[in-house]
Amino acid sequence: MRAEDVIIRIHYTEKALKLLEEQNTLTLIVRRDASKPEIRRAIETIFNVKVVKVRTLITPRGEKKAYVKLAPEHDAREIAARLGAI
Repeated sequence: MRAEDVIIRIHYTEKALKLLEEQNTLTLIVRRDASKPEIRRAIETIFNVKVVKVRTLITPRGEKKAYVKLAPEHDAREIAARLGAI
């Protein structure tokens, strides 16, 4: 799977923005068949950042949501701005 195909869109809600500001964590909607290592590789490849942790869940709507925590030397707000969330 290509890195560009993994991310569907950024997910921004009040909680997502709080995680972005306080924990340097991006909240994304990703392909349902994408694994955590694929999500990690996609983020690291596309945005040239270091990912510390990836957590995933399936929403009640059937979408796969990924919480991607970035290393402290990278700013999640900058990535969110590039994706058009801020």
